[in-house]
Amino acid sequence: MVIARKIRDLQNFLKKKRVHHSLGFVPTMGDLHEGHLSLVKRSKKENIFTVVSIFVNPKQFDCKEDFEKYKRNESKDIAKLRKESVDLVFLPSVEEIYPKGFQTSVELGSLTKNLCGAFRPGHFQGVATIVLKLFNLVQPDKAYFGLKDFQQVKVVEQMGKDLNLPIHVIPCPIVRDQNGLALSSRNSRLSFKENLRATKISFSLRRCADLVRSRKNLSLKFVRDYFKNHLELQGKDKVEYFEAVDPETLVSLKKLTPPILFAAAVWIGKTRLIDNVLILKAHHIYSG
Repeated sequence: MVIARKIRDLQNFLKKKRVHHSLGFVPTMGDLHEGHLSLVKRSKKENIFTVVSIFVNPKQFDCKEDFEKYKRNESKDIAKLRKESVDLVFLPSVEEIYPKGFQTSVELGSLTKNLCGAFRPGHFQGVATIVLKLFNLVQPDKAYFGLKDFQQVKVVEQMGKDLNLPIHVIPCPIVRDQNGLALSSRNSRLSFKENLRATKISFSLRRCADLVRSRKNLSLKFVRDYFKNHLELQGKDKVEYFEAVDPETLVSLKKLTPPILFAAAVWIGKTRLIDNVLILKAHHIYSG
């Protein structure tokens, strides 16, 4: 497994390897868990070469403290990726990606106005900018993203479509622990009791999906209250948002008729967690 920290080293490796071979790419911010590794495994299965990037992107954090608290586990991450037989790991510094004088950013449209975009100003602009730069550097055939960050996937898909990027964005199922909690690097910040409360997020989302499938003409307020009532919030826990949106446009729905994406962001103590459940048809719930 090759480790590249400089753009020139990445490009020199790819110049030799990518001729007539498919290349899969998994962009990450490190602190890898089984969710990330499921993306790597799929890329390995579908491509001749797989590249993984590890870069904690300062431009997508709206809170400096959150950026500083983000866990870095480089040696453990490298060991996990070596075990998966990844071909190259790109580990650039902030200065390598954003050299002095860097000014460019990606302007986004309506997909970022709702859900996380409404509460994290500049977040998706930072996401789109780094993803576009990494796409240009790696030039993969396929790129893999987890659907826990559903809005991020839609933003990247739209960017690829609008800018005619020759890259197939592959949305991949949410990976959950045995209690249904969506895997996230932020989960390690939770105490034992907080972790137990966090498992109620996916449980409550599924209960809402079951409710909508079994009853007609429900209001969003009723379902939102239903969601909150099935959480076991304590102390500083709070629901940042719970929304029902069109899964393609991410526009809030006035009528709860499938397809529906129920998406939520919940603070458990000092940790912000997101999750979603997708109702494709009246009798089909997709929570992965």
